[in-house]
Amino acid sequence: MAKDLYHEAVKTALQNEGWAITHDPYPIKIGSIRMFIDLGAEQVIAAEKAEAKIAVEIKSFVDESTISAFHEAIGQYDNYSLALEDEEPERQLYLAVPQRVYESFFQEPFVQKVVQRRSVKIIVYQVEQPKLILWKP
Repeated sequence: MAKDLYHEAVKTALQNEGWAITHDPYPIKIGSIRMFIDLGAEQVIAAEKAEAKIAVEIKSFVDESTISAFHEAIGQYDNYSLALEDEEPERQLYLAVPQRVYESFFQEPFVQKVVQRRSVKIIVYQVEQPKLILWKP
């Protein structure tokens, strides 16, 4: 299983924001089907004395066809969402996308419609300096 081009950048950015990486990758098994989401992370929320749990699927969108990469990302997101719903419903799934792609491709009306209909939670990350720019629930 190959890691995404910007895997380490997103992992570092999450850690810089206080997230503890608990899984790299995060395994899910549904029946005989095994899947792996790129990262699992947890963060203690002091004010609420609770713990937030997330799973992050990282995408770089460096392929020639951005729409093909988007199709793959949405398909994975849908499958992982359903699997988490059964196995660990309190863990929130996010799709991590580079800032340059979010500010261009993800502003297309069709892409926004897909993201909205599929209720895709997005993390926008900066590639140059491992930094999270935006959390979009």
